[in-house]
Amino acid sequence: MFTLILLALALSMDAFAAALSQGAAARSQATPGGALRIGLAFGAAQGIMPLLGWSIGLAFASVIRDVDHWVAFALLAFIGGRMIREGLVSRDDGASPRQSSLVAGWSLFVLAIATSIDAAAAGVTLNMLDQPVLTSCAVIGGVTLAMATAGVRIGRMAGAIVGRRAEVLGGVVLVAIGIKILVGHLYFGG
Repeated sequence: MFTLILLALALSMDAFAAALSQGAAARSQATPGGALRIGLAFGAAQGIMPLLGWSIGLAFASVIRDVDHWVAFALLAFIGGRMIREGLVSRDDGASPRQSSLVAGWSLFVLAIATSIDAAAAGVTLNMLDQPVLTSCAVIGGVTLAMATAGVRIGRMAGAIVGRRAEVLGGVVLVAIGIKILVGHLYFGG
């Protein structure tokens, strides 16, 4: 079980970082309910993706490993780039800059999937953990739910310090996560 918890914590780090940036960029909406919504989306994606990877099996593991890093990079770069652009756009009407909203709908779905694509490849190894596959997926999803929910709330506090630049910083974090995933797979084997 200890190995499973370590795996769950490792897989949840990208979701935690993305949730942290969301909380910082959308402080007023980073309420306990908003944080739980983000946590549930990330937790569900992290819980389902290893099951998907496990069900595809070893026969297709190399196909997943060949493209997962590119897909994650593209999705995170797109969402992060959009956050950076919106954070840098100055208001011409003299009004104070608007605060971002917590990601929702399709954007939340895409972000949750993008931060959990590696979990599909990790799902191939679930048989080696000596735990039932559904238990492993539930632990991975639960740990990610807790980490992402906490990330939004911690981000809210950090956003008060960072101020107006929180959305830009959040976008940079998402792009950096995408680059980390890409470089990790291309140069360090995963």
